[in-house]
Amino acid sequence: MASTGSAPAAAPGTGGTHPVRTGWTVFAAVLMIFGGVMAIFQGISAIAEDDVFIATRNYVFQFSLTGWGWVHLIVGIVIVLAGFALFGGALWARVVGVILAGLGALANFLWLPYYPLWSIVLIAIDVFIIWALCASPDRSAKA
Repeated sequence: MASTGSAPAAAPGTGGTHPVRTGWTVFAAVLMIFGGVMAIFQGISAIAEDDVFIATRNYVFQFSLTGWGWVHLIVGIVIVLAGFALFGGALWARVVGVILAGLGALANFLWLPYYPLWSIVLIAIDVFIIWALCASPDRSAKA
């Protein structure tokens, strides 16, 4: 049967629903793009001006702020690219998205001494992205 709409055809075995059409996948992609852009901004501000962030004392882990700026910049760029790839509905983009959201959560955990509140917000966003990408795209499909 020919498709008359502009929406992409459903992938085989998905129960008639294209992965992009599921709200959680689209929402996860948007959150990945948002979180990646925020990580890019964190990275740029840490690289450009070391006095923007002030590290709190007595943390078990301490790293170079400029080094973490580069980590956030690179991870942020890759997360944004994977977020855009999710709009295509590819399975590899979901797997890469879960891995990158996990890395983003880890990077933000280690960023806690520099910006605690924002790190916690981005960790929560990364955990939600992992949940949304691991959830089945169509739970009502018959086996």
